[in-house]
Amino acid sequence: MARKYSKSASKDVASAVRRKKKGKLKSGKGGKGGTVKSRKQAIAIGLSEARKKGKKVPRQGTTKAKKKTKKRKA
Repeated sequence: MARKYSKSASKDVASAVRRKKKGKLKSGKGGKGGTVKSRKQAIAIGLSEARKKGKKVPRQGTTKAKKKTKKRKA
């Protein structure tokens, strides 16, 4: 099974989480927004940065979250 994310992409995510812990990570275009409080938001920013650098990261919104449909009994 092939890797979904490259090693360098996970390093980008780790650095974003580290910046969040230090209080240096900003949200919004050009970092003009407020400081990031959420860990999930820090991960999303790290993945976005990796995507911009052209690293192996799946497209946005293609996670394993599958829609479940209820089967009707006839």
